[in-house]
Amino acid sequence: MNITKISNKYNVKKLNYENVEDIYNLSITNPQYFYHCPPMVTYETIKDDLYATPSNCSIENKFYLGFYEDEKLIAILDLILNYPDKNTAYIGLFMVDSNFQGKNIGTNIISEMIEYLKNIYSFIKLGYVSTNLQSKNFWKKQGFDEVDVVEQELYKVVRMIKKLN
Repeated sequence: MNITKISNKYNVKKLNYENVEDIYNLSITNPQYFYHCPPMVTYETIKDDLYATPSNCSIENKFYLGFYEDEKLIAILDLILNYPDKNTAYIGLFMVDSNFQGKNIGTNIISEMIEYLKNIYSFIKLGYVSTNLQSKNFWKKQGFDEVDVVEQELYKVVRMIKKLN
């Protein structure tokens, strides 16, 4: 995947351990996310998330991406390709710095990503914590449909899907 083609508006980079502080600084601007989806972010949880994949997924399909405006990290996207099947891309996390929310930046990023992925994949799937109405409203606005609800240890996850072609 050529990550530079995901966005025409933002500089997209694959993030790694060198970016942990920037990811942390963006994440802590969103305490509501961690209220619904504990635990609160730490440097260690970020380091784990950077390379975490589902058990039946190859690390080569994991893209923990940063979206930059000039040199400022304004959004992060954890994208897993070919998961849970070869026709699907999975969003594990999408977060916009709260200082940049309400300006259609998140919508623009997701719209550009969908436009790029629609020629490669048939579906995008994701999940959000059922109590997080901000997430629910955002993903519905992007055209995702609810599939089902899965009980987790700490919360319920609403699984969603968007058909691309």
